[in-house]
Amino acid sequence: MAQNLHRIRQEICEIGRRMYAKGYCAANDGNISYRLSEKEVLCTPTMVSKGFMKPEDLCIVDLEGNQLSGRRKRTSEIFLHLAIMKARADVRAVVHCHPPHATAFGIAREPVPLCVMPEAEIFLGEVPIAKYALPGTKEFAETVLPFVHKANIVILANHGTVSYADTLEKAYWWTEVLDSYCRILMLARSLGNIHYFSESEAQALLQLKEKLGFPDPRTELKNCDLCANDLFRESWKEAGIEQRVFTPPRRGCSWNPGCSPAEKGGSGSAAQGNGQPNSGQLGPATPEQEAIIQAITDRVMAILSQG
Repeated sequence: MAQNLHRIRQEICEIGRRMYAKGYCAANDGNISYRLSEKEVLCTPTMVSKGFMKPEDLCIVDLEGNQLSGRRKRTSEIFLHLAIMKARADVRAVVHCHPPHATAFGIAREPVPLCVMPEAEIFLGEVPIAKYALPGTKEFAETVLPFVHKANIVILANHGTVSYADTLEKAYWWTEVLDSYCRILMLARSLGNIHYFSESEAQALLQLKEKLGFPDPRTELKNCDLCANDLFRESWKEAGIEQRVFTPPRRGCSWNPGCSPAEKGGSGSAAQGNGQPNSGQLGPATPEQEAIIQAITDRVMAILSQG
């Protein structure tokens, strides 16, 4: 057990170094945890850079957040991790950080679009944005609960992301895939329009995702447009989340045999809600949108040129 615990401590430190090297956590930002048993969780300490942690810096807490061991104080945001673990018995690892491109979507309150890249479709699916709450509080921890059973990564409005899985490696993977995808979206939008998958292309990817063993809640919905961010639409109203820059075309749901004839009528006609055709090509951005996108792109390129 002691040898296994030391290995997990080393793995958490390695994930922390990767997060820091990627620019996902500045200074002492971010936190990582791993469920050791039904009663104990290993976690990172507060006020320590994740890029320079040592195995002996880590803490052990119980499922209520009480510190059981460790020379340093546990992270103040452990309650977010514990809320996820309590809600999902299969989750053993949680990673929270501030990947800049994904976090930008949470600050802009812009949903991450679907049906653009195969990797994002298969490994991510629809990514929810949780409403803002003061970090470290019980309210903050509970913001992810509406989404925890429907996604493996959540964008925290005006804050960052939290991802979770049965292993530390997977929990970190979801963060890296999402931030890479968000960066590509920003760069592509600065070049022109976003071209979305056709309905048949989107359906083929969903079928492949099922074969690979990655569940997707969209398969359970009777009235769902694969590419239109429908899954979390209702929960986003109170948080002020609205698609503006990255608005996928709406095509109805003829791919789903559970749809009624009326619901299937949206497929093959002009896209609903934004007047765009089903080619998946958006019209020109407004001057305000272009200014925002250009500012983000300039900042991203400036950071990249420094590294």
